This record gives sequence, C-alpha cells and structure tokens, in this order.
Amino acid sequence: MKGKLFYLGVSGMQRSIEILDSTLRDGAQGEGISLSVEDKLAITKLLDSLGVAYIEAGNPASNPKDMEYFQQISHTAYANASIVAFGSTRRKGVPVEEDANVQALLEADAPICCIFGKSWKLHVTEILGTTPEENAAMIGETIAYLRENGKRVFFDAEHFFDGYKDDPEFALAALQAAADAGAECLVLCDTNGGSFPDEIGEITAVVAGRFESVKVGIHCHNDCGMAVAGTIAAVQAGAEHVQGTWLGFGERCGNANLSNVVANLQLKRGIACIPAEKLSELTTVSREIAEIANVRVPHSQPFIGASAFAHKAGMHADGVLKLSRSFEQVSPESVGNERRFLMSEQTGRAAVLQRMQRVCPELTRQSPQTQVILDRLKQLEHDGYQFEGAEPSFELVVRKSLGLYEPYFELVSYKVLDEEPGDDTGNSATATIKIRVGGELSIAAAEGDGPVHALDLALREALSHFYQSMVRCRLIDYKVRVMDSKQATAANVRVLITSTDGKDVWTTVGVSTDVIQASWLALVDSFEYRLIRDGIER
Repeated sequence: MKGKLFYLGVSGMQRSIEILDSTLRDGAQGEGISLSVEDKLAITKLLDSLGVAYIEAGNPASNPKDMEYFQQISHTAYANASIVAFGSTRRKGVPVEEDANVQALLEADAPICCIFGKSWKLHVTEILGTTPEENAAMIGETIAYLRENGKRVFFDAEHFFDGYKDDPEFALAALQAAADAGAECLVLCDTNGGSFPDEIGEITAVVAGRFESVKVGIHCHNDCGMAVAGTIAAVQAGAEHVQGTWLGFGERCGNANLSNVVANLQLKRGIACIPAEKLSELTTVSREIAEIANVRVPHSQPFIGASAFAHKAGMHADGVLKLSRSFEQVSPESVGNERRFLMSEQTGRAAVLQRMQRVCPELTRQSPQTQVILDRLKQLEHDGYQFEGAEPSFELVVRKSLGLYEPYFELVSYKVLDEEPGDDTGNSATATIKIRVGGELSIAAAEGDGPVHALDLALREALSHFYQSMVRCRLIDYKVRVMDSKQATAANVRVLITSTDGKDVWTTVGVSTDVIQASWLALVDSFEYRLIRDGIER
C-alpha cells in the first residue's frame, strides 16, 4: 500500500523492505575511511551474514581497486546478498556502447547495476551543459542497454528532492525515462542532505502513487542530521527500498545510518529489514565493521553504542532493575547489546550490588562482603579512581575483595627509556619487561612512540608466549587526567586505557603520582580482564 503513512506495532512483521548497503561505495568516500580490497571482502561477508539484501560494492570505472574487488568476488556465492556495481549514465554525446564507464559496469560482472542520473534541471543545464531531452536519453539509453545485456538495474535519481521542489515535472520525467527503460527501482536521492523529513515523506508519497508498478527507494545524506528520520519518513510514505551505510559513513556528514534505520523500523514499526533472528547480531557486526574501517563506534550511538543502555543516576538504575522498559526503549538483547550500570558516586546501591552479583551471584544487601566492597569503592574514588566507563577495573576490585582473583602473571621488573628526538621510525622510547607465569620467566623488549606505547607492546609480547589471545588485543585510546593541579608534579594522575580484540571494546583505569605507573596499572587490568573473559585457565 503506497502513498500512506504506516504506524505499525512491533508484534510481528507487518511489511518488509529491502536494504542496499553502500558502505563499500558511498561510505568509502567519507573522510578518514580507506578500505583495501581485503577490507571490502571482509565487510561483504559480515553484511551478508546479517541478511542485507544488496551490497553496493563500488564503481568499477573509478579506480583499479574497485575493479579488482569485482574480479575477486565474481565467482563467490553469498547466502543473502546480491552484489551491485555503481556507475553513471552515459556521457552526453557519447553512444552508450562506446561509453567507458558503462563498459566497465559490464566488465565488473555484477548481476545488478545502480545507475545515477540527473533529476534537477539546474544540474542538467548548468553542470552537464545539456538539454532536458538529452538528459532523458542518457538515462533511458543507459538503462535499456544494461537490461539488454542481462543486468538488473536500479536508478538513483540524483538531487531528486531539490529537483522536485524546483521543477516537479522535470524531476518526475527523469524517473519516467528510467521506468520506461526497465529500471526495477527508482531511488529518490537527497544528495545535498538538506531536505526535512516531512518534505521527504510528502514527495515520496507522490512518487509512490504515480509509479505503482515500480519499486520506490530512498537515499538520504546527513547534512542536516536528519538522514535516518528522512529515510523512515520515506518508508512510511511507501518506499520499499532503503539505501544507506553502516554506521553512517559517507561524504561530508555521512549517509543514513543503517544500524539505526534497521533497528527503528524492525523494532518500532514492525517492518522487516533483515531476518528477525539476525537482529540480535546488530551490535557485534557493527563493531566488527568499525574495526575493519579503523574507526570507533561512538559510545552514544543509538542501539549499538557502549552507552546505549548505560545507566548512571541512582533513580534510573533502580527503575531499570525493577522494570527495564521504564528507562529503556527496547531491550539491549534485541540488538545484541548489553545493559551497563556506571559505577560512580551517583550510582544507587542496588545497581552496584547488581554489578557485584555478576561476579558473585550469592551476594545480598546483607552480606558482609557487600559493605566491604562498597567501602573499598568509596576509598578508591577518593584516591582518584573513576569506574564510570571502566567497569572491567571495578569487576577486578570485586574479585580481589572476595578472594576470587588470581593474577595471570607476576611482574618481576620493567624499565622504560625515553629519549628525544625519536629515530627515523618515529619511536622515541624503549621498554624492557620481565614477567613470571607459573614459575616460568619471560623477557621482552619493544620500541614505541612514547613510553606507554613501548610498555604496552613489550607486555603484550611477553604475555603472548603464554596466552595466544593477547595477539588479537590492541590499545585504541589513552587518556590522562591530573587529579589536583595544585599539587603540581606531585599530583595523582588518572589514566584510562581502552582496548579491543576486534569485537569487544573495554576500558580500564589506573591511578598514581607516576604517569607510567598509572598506565601500568591500567594495562594490567586490561589484560587480566580479557583473559578472565576468555576463560583462560592459569
């Protein structure tokens, strides 16, 4: 049913749409995003495993890397996803069979081609320098030629919403040319990212009503911060095909964030985007894609961020423990995330106890150990520790207080040498470390860009002889806070270290008057926590 708004419940899927992920194409145009062929292949597998219908993998005419990807993937079968090659209409004045970009699409050997063309008269006359008639011919001839060569074709109507607001009939004529030539989906693009959700909804409804025999799609950019809202408005107005990027990667301010779009539509509107059983993998897959792209998922990212289900205020924590939906829009388990209670002076006793019970389920409010741990927590916070966002260190405090902690290694000694200027590699420090594991000594040395980096590398090298899981771990963030500036160089410093193994991310804390010692304490907690979580036996 097109052209009408949908406000559907969450009890069962009432409707389905198809997702086209453009992380490998549009997302790769984002600042700071650089994906190798191997990166693209790895992300393709992740998106396919999640049940994404289409993966727009790149423009084979734009660079050799994209063509190499298509060559490698041409004989690969995927369980859920179809591969899409992206390209433009033929150039003005060039026969379609002689256009190099169009021929590259055929050489890519992808079953589907997504062709973009102009739907804003301003671009036709001022940017392309051609006529409306030639623009329609460029669209129609390109799509017809690809169809004759056995390709399925989606048409991306570039700048559609701006074009429609400027000249509705011209914009609709561009869609008509694509539909007449055999395009199976007409994708309305908010290329400049400047349209409001209500505008997108109203215009999409008009298009859906006019082209009832052709699927209508939506492609929003985030320049006003409303790409997800615009996408949902289009779906409610009848769009059946959604384009975006995972985590919102993309040029300028990015694209519609598909992790948000999928969760909102599937959980809030009963509109199936991926198989229902795959929704609980949303957080894990999102974080793995971020790791491959060498970026961090913002903690505040809805649904999949580390803070999406984190509670600090005592009243909030107490409410969640009594009735989770009182302070949570959906259950964290529904998207594969987890609930967290941030440990601080504002945290309620019930939430702190709940966190303790993860280590020792037998603890109660009346248990003597409970008060011991609470007193220890207060003392550590007085000394400068902060466990908000560093729950692994809090868990280790609980284990030590309960006698449930046995170290995985013993430090014998470490030595750090720092010098300036650094050598040609950029390394300015050397660390040597000696540890003991089960009576066996291990000595390692490493160079690093600063003393903490060198110490981290040396410790990791020493531990990897005993614990192979350490090879996967790496430090991804490091923060230092001087606790009392009046004490000058004698002040306590707090160090927060964030680590990852490619899937999970965790933060630990250390405090000392010596920044290297504080860093060491945080590093030890980081490694110990990971080994405990991996179930490694001592």
